[in-house]
Amino acid sequence: MKSWIFKGRTSSRTARNLFTDLVHLAVLVGVTTLILAADSPQNRQTTHWTLENAFPNLTFRRPVEFARADDGSNRVFVVEQEGRILVFENKPTAQRATVFLDVRNKVSSEGEMGLLGLAFHPDFAKNGYFYIYYTRRNPLESVIARYKASTNGEPTVVPSSGTVVLRFDQPYDNHNGGKIAFGPDGYLYIATGDGGAWGDQHGYAQNRSSWLGKFLRIDVNKSEKGQYGIPSDNPFVGNREGFRDEIYAYGLRNPWRFSFDTKTGQLWVGDVGQNQFEEIDIITKGGNYGWRLKEADVCYNPKKDCDPGTLTDPIHQYPRDEGVSITGGVVYRGTRHPDLVGKYLYADYVSGNVWALTHENGRKTANQLLVSSAGAISAFGEDESGEVYLLDHQGTIKRLADRN
Repeated sequence: MKSWIFKGRTSSRTARNLFTDLVHLAVLVGVTTLILAADSPQNRQTTHWTLENAFPNLTFRRPVEFARADDGSNRVFVVEQEGRILVFENKPTAQRATVFLDVRNKVSSEGEMGLLGLAFHPDFAKNGYFYIYYTRRNPLESVIARYKASTNGEPTVVPSSGTVVLRFDQPYDNHNGGKIAFGPDGYLYIATGDGGAWGDQHGYAQNRSSWLGKFLRIDVNKSEKGQYGIPSDNPFVGNREGFRDEIYAYGLRNPWRFSFDTKTGQLWVGDVGQNQFEEIDIITKGGNYGWRLKEADVCYNPKKDCDPGTLTDPIHQYPRDEGVSITGGVVYRGTRHPDLVGKYLYADYVSGNVWALTHENGRKTANQLLVSSAGAISAFGEDESGEVYLLDHQGTIKRLADRN
C-alpha cells in the first residue's frame, strides 16, 4: 500500500508533514517517470506561459482555497488548511493579510484533514453569511458550518456566530473532498470523498444512502432539516429505497476542487484516481461517475463487465506518467489572457503540470500543457473580474503570465 498522499491514496495517521509525504511519494511513483513524461511529445511545453507570484509580499501556511465575497469590495480570502481564513485587498502590492476567521481549535488538520472549504452566501453583502467545511476528530467527521460577518467596512466575524448546518461521520481520515460553493441556482453544493482507505472498500460512492463519494446540494435558505432544506428537484427526493434527498450526483472517489463556469453554469470537477488515471468530469443532476465500478473509463471493481450502461465517463483523463493527483480548476473567463478564454485550467499536485483543456460540443478537442514544474498546486481561484490564481501548497499564490 502507498503511504499518505495529499488528496488521496491511503491513510497513515503518523503522517504529519506534507514535504515528508512527497519524498515518500517520489520513491513510490518514481520521480524519473514524471520527469520523462513532462518531456514526452504529447506533454512538452511549447507555449509562452509562465507563473509569477501574484502577491509577492504575502505568504500563507498550506493554502487550499481562494475565494471572493462578490460584495464589490475587491477583497480576496485565502483558506489555510490548519484552520484560518485570511483576507486582503486584491492587488499585487498588498502588504498584509488579516485574520478573518480562526477555527484552529475546532479543526483537525493533519494529513488530508483540515479546513478545506469556504463559500459566501449569494446575499453576503446584505446578510453577512458564509459557510465553511472542515474535518475533526473525536468523533471523526466532516462539518459544514455557517458564520456571520459584519457587512460594513472591514469584515469582522464573531466566532460564537458559528452554527453547524450539516455533519456526517468519516470512516478514515483521508478522501474528504471538502470544496463547497454556491451554484448559479443559489443552492449550496458540497463535494465529499469516498471516506478513504483504499479502493472504497465499503462501497460508499455507489451507495445512495451514504453521504460519501457524492455531490450534495442543499437549500440554506430553508430549515426543513434543521439548518437547511432540500431543493425540490434533487434527483432522489422522496425515493423509497432510502436514498439521501441531499444527493445531486454520485460515484466520486475524491473530488478535489470543483467550480462553476461563470458563463455557462457547467459544474466541473477534478476527481483523484486510484492506481491508473486522474479524471475531469462535468457533473449533471443524477449522474453516476463510476467509482468504484470504474476508475476513469476503465473497470476497477469488478475488473470486467462493470458498466450497466448508466455510468458517465470523464470528459478527460490522464495516466500516471503525467501526474498522480489532480487539482480541479476553473474555466477561464477573464480578460488578461484572450487565448485562454473558455478553456478549463487545471493542474497536477505532484508533477506540477498545468494544462488548458478545450471542450466543445460535448467532447474534449485539445489539451495544452501551459506550465510544467509549477509547484504543489492545491487549488485554483477567481477574483471578481474573472482572473485566475493558483495556490501553491507550500505558501504562495501564483498567476499565469506571458513570457513575451
